[in-house]
Amino acid sequence: MSELDTFRAEKDKFFGSHSQSPLTQEQKKDFQGLNYFPEDEALRLETRIEEFPVKDEIVIQTTTGGAQQYERFGKFSFEAEGQTAELTIYRGEHGFFLPFADALAGKETYPAGRYLEPQALPNGLFLVDFNLAYNPYCAYNEMWSCPITPAENRIAVAIRAGEKVFHP
Repeated sequence: MSELDTFRAEKDKFFGSHSQSPLTQEQKKDFQGLNYFPEDEALRLETRIEEFPVKDEIVIQTTTGGAQQYERFGKFSFEAEGQTAELTIYRGEHGFFLPFADALAGKETYPAGRYLEPQALPNGLFLVDFNLAYNPYCAYNEMWSCPITPAENRIAVAIRAGEKVFHP
């Protein structure tokens, strides 16, 4: 079993049984695990981020009408399925944050997008592993408030990695 398989199994166990799972008690009754794309090593990137010289603040609206403040940290380009895309990384009070909606949003993935937490590496690069892309909690239960993916991170490229749309 790979490290990713182990991570996914632990997450499924958490969702199915933990009191802090985003699933309702009703959803937990028939829960068999989340839907995932197969692991794709080509979408596990160690990439250089082009830091913005001025770190503008951005207010991102949430699904419940609130707002969260982030700093626009930098951007990076990458290739998926033969197409080039560019995404912006934000920095918030809990670290780096990468919300994105790809060409599969509303079809195979959650319509509002998925999230990642890129990791700064000691050599000046960032680890952006799309295999770890996950749905925000509001994808499972409308009680949760989630940041809405900004327009600059809505891309026309398909990212076939990470979580798929949730079907209760």
